[in-house]
Amino acid sequence: MAETYQYDDLTHDSELDPDPVEAFKLWFDRAKATEHSVPDAMTLSTVSAEGQPKSRIVLLKDFGSDGFVFYTNYKSSKADEMALSARAALTFHWKIQGTQVRIEGTVEKVPAEVSRKYFSSRPRESRLSAWVSDQSSPIPDRAYLEEKLLELEARYPGDDIPLPPFWGGYRVTPNRFEFWIGKPDRLHDRFEYTLENGGWKRVRLAP
Repeated sequence: MAETYQYDDLTHDSELDPDPVEAFKLWFDRAKATEHSVPDAMTLSTVSAEGQPKSRIVLLKDFGSDGFVFYTNYKSSKADEMALSARAALTFHWKIQGTQVRIEGTVEKVPAEVSRKYFSSRPRESRLSAWVSDQSSPIPDRAYLEEKLLELEARYPGDDIPLPPFWGGYRVTPNRFEFWIGKPDRLHDRFEYTLENGGWKRVRLAP
């Protein structure tokens, strides 16, 4: 059966909220109600010291007027790349909804207390895994990870597992959004928001 796009009412720029965060919230809420896959999955793109773009999927954990938050290992390659330029890009794609959102902006670590609060809400296994993984570092085999996990399970037998000093959140503060609505005839709708003089300017882009 041919794929259909459920929200063709979002066709004109007048039908998108002037605030891109509010526009994103509408689409995100719809995605949570309609998507079969993980609606909070987003592609995080960074650039290495050699100028090589790199992308990977991470999960959005919080967002608002101050930015979009995700969590990772501070010693990972993406952390190194974000430290170089303090910039990143995010991409959301919701297949059933037929929409995509691109976000570009500056990036910084969230306060340790914010990371600690989120970390304590994670399942025990996820908290232990954060301690186990020297993310992006070469390891000999899977047994190496499993042995480290056994050691940590013995060290922290209960639920009181501290926040690793090398793990926490980042916030991407946007200066550009792009909202894309797929159309079967390929004349897709695109709306760009750019931050200018403290306010958001919105224009329609050619597909």
